[in-house]
Amino acid sequence: MSAPREGRDGTSQVVPRRGDETARQAMATMYDQSEQWAHITSTLITPEVAADLSSFRSSSPNFKIALWDPGTNGVRYLKDLVYNLGLQLTDRQRARLRRIRHRQVGDPITVRCHGELLCMDYLQALYELDCLDHVAGLPGGRVLEIGAGYGRTCHALMSNHDLAGYTIIDLPNTLELSRAYLKAVLEPQQYARITFLTNEQALTLPEQMRFDLCININSFGEMPATTVTNYLRLIAQRCEYFYTKNQTGKYMDKRLDGHAQGDEVVAKALSSGLLRDILDIYDSGAVEASSQKYVDAMRPGQEWTCVVDSWARPWSFYWQALYHRDLSAGEPVRMPHP
Repeated sequence: MSAPREGRDGTSQVVPRRGDETARQAMATMYDQSEQWAHITSTLITPEVAADLSSFRSSSPNFKIALWDPGTNGVRYLKDLVYNLGLQLTDRQRARLRRIRHRQVGDPITVRCHGELLCMDYLQALYELDCLDHVAGLPGGRVLEIGAGYGRTCHALMSNHDLAGYTIIDLPNTLELSRAYLKAVLEPQQYARITFLTNEQALTLPEQMRFDLCININSFGEMPATTVTNYLRLIAQRCEYFYTKNQTGKYMDKRLDGHAQGDEVVAKALSSGLLRDILDIYDSGAVEASSQKYVDAMRPGQEWTCVVDSWARPWSFYWQALYHRDLSAGEPVRMPHP
């Protein structure tokens, strides 16, 4: 209880007794903030934030309230993306993944879904294998890949199909990487079926050599336009099917990567490839509108029919298309962009 007393102005005032003050202090600490949040509220979520709402949701205050700072939590976001997509894999996709052995070579960033370690690279390989189901006669066939990176597409295909041969054309340094990686992950008899050619050695391909399928993933958007045109001419002459997964355009939003490699590198990226329109790559309407231009630009020749084309998940502005050199083929299958 508190005892009333008369104040100097004649009004009655309540004076807390010592026990009441102790109780009030105890109650004040019942729901006290942690030391962590004492620091956050003094440094990040300050009164100034409430006074100016113009950009708080894409800056430090909201990175503590609702989001992880993408600038410092990129691995966390990547893992969450792979984890969520990994939980959606079908039984068939999981069976294909299990057949791709030695996926841990190179220490990738992984999550575990349904008992299997999964990284972004081989998640994409599973999606690509789904599209390549449209290729007739792939088992026992010969594949040409232009720009194989470190070789994960070759690894996935040879682990799931009994191919007669696989030829990789790439720049010398990248070719050495894929040569070393594929030797580490494939069985010796599989590795023996691979032919490695530098981009200059591509000119030495025997005239009679033909391929059931040609693949290009990621790299046509990073080559000089004339180089892409020359490769498309090679594909038209030597291949029956052509699968491409590349960017539908370019982007300039500096918030996405900070242009960390400098303006000169950005300028080089903007000048490469056949498709150089600047897009809002997170506008599904803009990406889908650019997809027909992509399908037309990647067609090796007039006699080639697009069998299937669709958004290439998970990257927002990537598109995939599969072409067949057969005028009798039906209308292409157009998959809607979610």
